[in-house]
Amino acid sequence: MNVTVLGASGRTGRLLVQELLRRGHRVTALVREPSRAPEGTRVVVGDSRDGEALRAALAGADAVVSALGPSGKDAGLHRETVAQLAPALRAAGVNRYVGVSGAGVTAAGDRKRLRDRAISTAMGWIAASMVADKAAELAAWQDTGAEWTLVRPPRLLEGPATGRVEHDAHVSTRSTGMRRADLAVFLADVLDQGLYVRQAPFAATAGRGS
Repeated sequence: MNVTVLGASGRTGRLLVQELLRRGHRVTALVREPSRAPEGTRVVVGDSRDGEALRAALAGADAVVSALGPSGKDAGLHRETVAQLAPALRAAGVNRYVGVSGAGVTAAGDRKRLRDRAISTAMGWIAASMVADKAAELAAWQDTGAEWTLVRPPRLLEGPATGRVEHDAHVSTRSTGMRRADLAVFLADVLDQGLYVRQAPFAATAGRGS
């Protein structure tokens, strides 16, 4: 499969690219700095909010996976990205999109644990702009006809993949953290297996014995 990756030079993005390449996919990396592009990829230099750069990155693509993370410097990064990306996907004939949201975002039908409802409320105060950006991103994808998935992990952690990922469309996870390496594998699984189409599943690294 030809996969375009947004955020390919970030901490999660690099792990995602490695996992996609390991599975035999061909990867196009959209990056701002060409010197930071992962090896083994077709590189397109540009911003995820630049329609022209997106069109170049989507040439020949079968799907898009985004590892763009929250940015305090770019409060509107995700809503601005989907505003450019959704029409670019339609124009390119690409229907599948997998991205990363956050556990602090609430979707219709959620059954969050009391702990997680409290965390979401606190995040709404502490990181209001980031949560609002992610919520607007979800609403924007819901208004498209694309086959999108937005994975909602909790706090991201470093460390090797464990192979233990708990996930559910609406029930928040027991674990309060997810290793970036586990997230990269789960994003690739969502793409390869067609999981959670037009849903925003919670996902986290499960504890031993879970």
